Amino acid sequence: MTRARTLHRVPRRPGWILGLLALSQVAVAVLWWRLGWTWGLPLMVLTHLVLVAATLYPRAGLFCPALSRLPTDRREVWLTIDDGPSADTRPMLDLLERHGALATFFLVGERAVARPELTQEILRRGHGIGNHSASHPDTRFWRLGPRAMEDEIGRNQSLLTVISGQTPRWFRSVVGMTNPFVGLSLKRHQLARVAWSARGFDGVDCEPGQVLARLRRDIRPGAIVLLHEGAAHGHNVEILARLLDWLAEEGYTTVLPASK
Repeated sequence: MTRARTLHRVPRRPGWILGLLALSQVAVAVLWWRLGWTWGLPLMVLTHLVLVAATLYPRAGLFCPALSRLPTDRREVWLTIDDGPSADTRPMLDLLERHGALATFFLVGERAVARPELTQEILRRGHGIGNHSASHPDTRFWRLGPRAMEDEIGRNQSLLTVISGQTPRWFRSVVGMTNPFVGLSLKRHQLARVAWSARGFDGVDCEPGQVLARLRRDIRPGAIVLLHEGAAHGHNVEILARLLDWLAEEGYTTVLPASK
């Protein structure tokens, strides 16, 4: 039970980071005024670079904790599948069932509303679901303000809870990005953020062999594997099938971490 509680890390004091960010900029302004631009400008650039890195790097934990791998030496991995439900969901569920594998599907609320039976089927077959925003605003998620962020995260919590009868406990940022307001919503809804340690870039135009090569390079015991469904290139089901075959050959099993 201790291990499970440690994995599910809800932001404790997300408001503090907002205050610290504001103070950092006040400090930069004071130093610029007292010491001139030769000190002020480099410090302003440095603080902004830190913010950019914390926003764009999926595993960054400055704004809120991010689970990027499981603390185990066993040949276990956590399969996570983003962006559904979609036409790929059922074939993927069939593949997982044939391999005796488990996965967590990080679902987009508006897509779940359009295909509620698939969300229910995911849970019926023993898999997990997670919050992946209500509308998947991939080009602007990083810059959403507090109200818009709460709409994306909180609304999806409500949608998925109504559709599935279960309240998600895991959250994945859109495109892996975050900002200072994400933690506020995660705390409000008792969500823990999940990043990844192995990805194949299968959400964009890709060739399955290249995707598998990238995944195999990064998969280690405890890896959190990022996969996608429903991409326009149409290869997501094939990629999952080939990955499951490889995992079986290498002696890996799949797990669903406890979220309580």
